[in-house]
Amino acid sequence: MSDQTETYPRPIDRNGVRAVLDAGTAIVLEALPAPYYEDAHLPGARNLPHDSDDATIDAVLPDRDATVVVYCSNLACQNSTILSRRLAQLGYTDVRDYEAGKEDWITAGLPVESGAAAVTG
Repeated sequence: MSDQTETYPRPIDRNGVRAVLDAGTAIVLEALPAPYYEDAHLPGARNLPHDSDDATIDAVLPDRDATVVVYCSNLACQNSTILSRRLAQLGYTDVRDYEAGKEDWITAGLPVESGAAAVTG
């Protein structure tokens, strides 16, 4: 049986997300469509919808060894899981899935930003 532990992203909780945001040690991605991102997103997060093509993923994440945190709406939303697994399959080596997502962050009273994503590339 092959070892799949490296294939699937590791979970990260709110405190872990806060720590990497405060330290600036991870790229944080919202896996929802642009209108949801524009409404509210975690500070410094980039928008990368879960159904983005490979070229878009490469443009947003050129470093496959960077620490990447992916989130979406809440535990019921599968966008972050879909994107996290896809990134792992594409060879990204340190992908974390914040499964509780934006709802958990906002419920805890933590800050969010709004507005369109900066154009990359």
